[in-house]
Amino acid sequence: MIKVIKIGGKLIEDDKVLGCLCDKLSAYYPHCVLVHGGGSMAGQLSSRLGMETKMHEGRRITDEATLEITVMTYAGLANKKIVSCLLSKKMVACGLSGCDMGVVVSHKRSNSGMDWGFVGDIDTVNEKMLALLLENGIMPVISPITCSPAGQLLNTNADSVASAVAIALSRRYETELVYCFDKPGVLKDAEDNSSVIPQMDRETYDVLRKEGYIHSGMLPKLENAFKTLESGVKKVRLTSPENPDGGTVIGF
Repeated sequence: MIKVIKIGGKLIEDDKVLGCLCDKLSAYYPHCVLVHGGGSMAGQLSSRLGMETKMHEGRRITDEATLEITVMTYAGLANKKIVSCLLSKKMVACGLSGCDMGVVVSHKRSNSGMDWGFVGDIDTVNEKMLALLLENGIMPVISPITCSPAGQLLNTNADSVASAVAIALSRRYETELVYCFDKPGVLKDAEDNSSVIPQMDRETYDVLRKEGYIHSGMLPKLENAFKTLESGVKKVRLTSPENPDGGTVIGF
């Protein structure tokens, strides 16, 4: 089985947590693809430069200046921190952006009532290139900087990239998607880490969203989780780096 594991920017910032996660990944290597964000790191850099970070429903609005920051942060510092940590644990890893080798091709999101700026929605994933790396014992580490066929760099939601990569690889391998973040799973009470919901179907999700328990950045994660299952991926879970086989399992 191939595990596609998405990790958030907060995990990358903490060297101890990142090291713990890389230790855990050694159990799956080389049958693993890592997709990462870096939103918190990009937000910190924006603040240092006196720029406002604009969000809508957990997703970043990307103007031209913000695009430059996300490319520098995601494809640069965040990506190389992960790759260097994996290499220190004796795993061969290759840092990529979605635009490298045409791994993820996207188009600029249309302004239908909301101007997202330079945000990309995914068109295709080149699973052949990813399979080539995997079959040669190389772990792909992918940042969500994609590009259009015309060569425009675009900021694409990392959860969406992870989902699309898992779906594409499921055409070749049995695949599991893991969203690994700074909570032990989907929580009914955001302030109580013991309130993990062990399993969640679409009906439970709709109820908890309506009641306000699920909101902000959790919304795109769960929407992508259900879409991924509907598209052929065997299993989706949301969990912490300390327990990559635990957390919340998503089902129908």
